Amino acid sequence: MNFSEVFKQSNQLCKVSPDGKYLATCVQYRLVVRDFNSLQIAHLYTCLDPVMHMEWSSDSLFILCAMYKRGLVQVWSLEQPDWHCKIDEGSIGLVSSRWSPDGRHVLNTTEFNLRVTVWSLCTKAVSYIKYPKACQKGVDFTADGRYMALAERRECKDYISVFVCDDWHLLRHFESETQDLAGLEWSPNCCVLAVWDNCLEYKLLLYSLDGRLLSSYSAYEWSLGIKSVAWSPSSQFLAVGSYDEKVRILNHITWKKITEFEHPATIINTKAVVFKEVEKRPVVGSEDLSIHQLTVDNSLFSTQSKYEITQLPAQVPVIKPDPDRANPKIGISALAFSADNRFLATKNGSFQVLSLFWHCSGSSLVLLSKEHICLCYVEAEEEK
Repeated sequence: MNFSEVFKQSNQLCKVSPDGKYLATCVQYRLVVRDFNSLQIAHLYTCLDPVMHMEWSSDSLFILCAMYKRGLVQVWSLEQPDWHCKIDEGSIGLVSSRWSPDGRHVLNTTEFNLRVTVWSLCTKAVSYIKYPKACQKGVDFTADGRYMALAERRECKDYISVFVCDDWHLLRHFESETQDLAGLEWSPNCCVLAVWDNCLEYKLLLYSLDGRLLSSYSAYEWSLGIKSVAWSPSSQFLAVGSYDEKVRILNHITWKKITEFEHPATIINTKAVVFKEVEKRPVVGSEDLSIHQLTVDNSLFSTQSKYEITQLPAQVPVIKPDPDRANPKIGISALAFSADNRFLATKNGSFQVLSLFWHCSGSSLVLLSKEHICLCYVEAEEEK
């Protein structure tokens, strides 16, 4: 496993383009696009305000940058660097923004979740969708881009609406058997919609496209429940991360648990390889520094880091969560399958990495820390 040098980023804004050719990061109000292979800067854009959200279009030709504090969205083109688009939601405000599957429509959710506004970059037409619910993941599209599932809240009950993305008309509308719906996600084969309840109740529901309840799953009761959910690319497995620091894998036939993984504080598996980040700061005596070096040569004080293999058994540093504070750092907060279904990357709440995701090749895992980004290149042995 090899590691690249670290690059600055802010607000965890780092995304690999869908075609795998570029890596986009945001540093305050600047958008930096790098060639993924050489990591050299290919494009540099300047936004009107610090970027709070960034997203690639499905064809990797456009990048969306949202500035929620100003209610603005800017869209940049890689093919035509001089072209750009600005969407201003005005006094109604903006809390989230994302692409539609075709990469030519922008969906903006206004403050207080009053509505979802659909903006067309081609025709400049505008459509409105009412009653969106404010939750962890209230909108999701099928992999083929034909349908959109939207979580709604009406009369103190949860509902799910399925829209056709061609003209945004309503296809299905049904009530969800959740107390407080926290998120939903389509399977990659577009056949099943996974819906989960808030953390106070462990409940996972599987719906078909026409709104039929296929199955439900609950691992335990009377404790904090589901924190993250992820489908495998083949739709054969559904990974469920919980607050009990375990990952449970469900199969697509019976929707029952087939295995589970834990995050032990001590790793004793002889087949495991543990890497530890080691930071090194150059040691320079004060008598060796001139005034010019102190003011110009900032590299003298820069911290360098590298990853070294740790001998087993290895003790993993664990941050004990404070139960008196809101949103304690506990549980499986991130799940990511590799493109070939061979690997599953998971992140426990006490781990220092803020986010992780796979490159489309399935051989590179991108790790985000608080201020930097690093690429891990995985060379897996061939299956015997």
